Amino acid sequence: MRIAIDDFGTGYSSLAYLRDLPVDELKLDRSIVSPMKDDPRAAALVSSTIELAHSLGLTMVAEGVEDAEVYADLARYGCDEAQGFHMSRPMPAGELDRWLAERRLALTASP
Repeated sequence: MRIAIDDFGTGYSSLAYLRDLPVDELKLDRSIVSPMKDDPRAAALVSSTIELAHSLGLTMVAEGVEDAEVYADLARYGCDEAQGFHMSRPMPAGELDRWLAERRLALTASP
């Protein structure tokens, strides 16, 4: 079993949780991720939070990734995973297998 802190950076997501709980993953809230391409302070928060997570041996997931520019910045910062409309809009569970197969095919066809 793995434990994640969802919506990290908002509400009750205290740094003390990182010290006191056996956390495996941080999910950085979209309210911090989304403005990062137009806001250097937001970008600094994202970058430093990724570094913090990695220094603690945690996986970092960025929520609310809406475009390729933010996705590329996250990759450059070393973010482990991303979720948001840039990758896919919500879909019925029955369509997931087809979507995954198409993605695999596209990746193997890329140079």
